[in-house]
Amino acid sequence: MRNENTVRSDVDAPVPFSGPGRRIKQARGRKTYDALIATAFELLEEREFDTLTVAELAKAAGYSVGAFYARFKSRDEFFDAMIAQHMELRTKARTHLFATAPDDTLVDELIVEVCAYFGQRERFWRAALSRSIRKPEFWEPLRRHGREFADLLIERIGTSAARPLTDTEQTNVRFAFQITLGTINNTIINRPGPIVLGQTSFVANLARAFRLVSGYDDLVGVKRAD
Repeated sequence: MRNENTVRSDVDAPVPFSGPGRRIKQARGRKTYDALIATAFELLEEREFDTLTVAELAKAAGYSVGAFYARFKSRDEFFDAMIAQHMELRTKARTHLFATAPDDTLVDELIVEVCAYFGQRERFWRAALSRSIRKPEFWEPLRRHGREFADLLIERIGTSAARPLTDTEQTNVRFAFQITLGTINNTIINRPGPIVLGQTSFVANLARAFRLVSGYDDLVGVKRAD
């Protein structure tokens, strides 16, 4: 386990930081911050967030409990930091998707990537959904983030269609996102079946539903075999 006194006395070049948690003034401090978050995501592959203690997290990351509280005032603030990293990762993923996927495979690649991500981080997302019930305002940044994703797809479709989408068409695209994320959320919370997250048929049917509801194929001129 790392000696906290050593961590606090190291003098490294300052790095900018404005995310959740106390302001990090040293590169070493940010390294510890990032390591704690990365370790939490790893631990959540095997257990629920509510069962994870600060002491267990710090030990698994190789730091002391003091190192944790030097950077986060509480578990809630720590979870806010995890959410911030989640949104950073989702932004990078969608940027890459729009930059590389052609029109005819865009929806399929989008659904594959989204399902893979939430399948890997199922326990983290279950904790986020649970917290949104207890603290509704917590969800607002995630809601805005989702709307931005829909905005980008609407813009992409409009470019491919060589015209702006009508209000009805935009609503259809947004509802397709709502169905997609709502289905994933319901599967993570309730596992209603018969098809569940992680199955190939779940991804294929969700992509098909997205295309049908959004009218994507007709809008961008994608021809599919019956």
